[in-house]
Amino acid sequence: MAGDQSPQKRPTPQAGANAGWTAVGYLIAGIGVWGGIGWLVDKWLDVPMHFGTLIGMLVGMAGAVYLIVKNMGT
Repeated sequence: MAGDQSPQKRPTPQAGANAGWTAVGYLIAGIGVWGGIGWLVDKWLDVPMHFGTLIGMLVGMAGAVYLIVKNMGT
């Protein structure tokens, strides 16, 4: 029944090497995915000097840092 459900417990923060590898994974994935999207925009719009790639990588890095702070912050 609906009244018999126990409240959801918040997951405990990761510790040690697991937290470090998670942060590295977020950074690599964010930079890689958004850098790739920027590269595709460069090719599509024929932008010189790879500005789209650079902007995409910066956006990916900023998004990764945001996720690290949001998900792993104490």
